[in-house]
Amino acid sequence: MATYNAIAAVGLAIRGVLAEAARTTFPDVRFELFQASDFRKPRDGTGVAIFLYRVAANTTQRNLPPRVGPDGKRYRPPLPLDLCYMLTPWAPNADTLHRILGWTMRVLDDTPILPASVVNALDSNPDTLRPDETVELVFDALSLQDLSALWEVMDPKIQPAATYIARRIDLESSVEIVDAPAVQTRDFGLGNLVIQSAGRGAAP
Repeated sequence: MATYNAIAAVGLAIRGVLAEAARTTFPDVRFELFQASDFRKPRDGTGVAIFLYRVAANTTQRNLPPRVGPDGKRYRPPLPLDLCYMLTPWAPNADTLHRILGWTMRVLDDTPILPASVVNALDSNPDTLRPDETVELVFDALSLQDLSALWEVMDPKIQPAATYIARRIDLESSVEIVDAPAVQTRDFGLGNLVIQSAGRGAAP
C-alpha cells in the first residue's frame, strides 16, 4: 500500500519514463506536469503536458480489509484510487505535434506497468510504494463531449490529446483501529435501580 505521496509519484514516474525514452528519438521534447492554469501560458519549442484532471475511487476494490502491520496492529482500510491523466503535446506545427503524440502513445502502450522500483526511484520519497506494488497504465479515450467540456473549463484552444488511467493506487492509513476490550461480566443492577426509583415516584 502506498503513502499519500503516491499521487505525485505516479505523475513523476510517467514523466520520467517518457523523458528517458525520448533521449534518442525526441531529445528536445520537454515533458512537464501541468495544472489547469499552465495551459493558458504560451509555450516555445516542443513538449508534452501531463495533466492530472481527475482522481476517482477504484470501484472494483472499493471495500478493502484493514491493513495489518508487522507488529499485528490493525489500521484503517486503504483508499483505492484511479488517477486520470491527459497528455497534450505542443509544437510549432501540426506535423510535429502529431508525431510527438503518436510516439508518446506508443511508449506508454509499451510500458503498461510501472513497478514500485520505477515509481520510487523518480520520487523524492523512496518508500512511496511497497516493493510488491505496481501501477497499471490504461489508454482510456474520452468522448468528444467530455473532452470538449474539459477544454472549456481550462479555457485554452483545444489541442489533440490522449487520456490514460493509472490504476490502482492504495493510499494506506496511519490511523490504528483500537478494539474495545471484551465484555467480562454483565451487571443488571442498573436496571433494577431505575425500576425501584420509578416505583417510589409513583402516586399511591
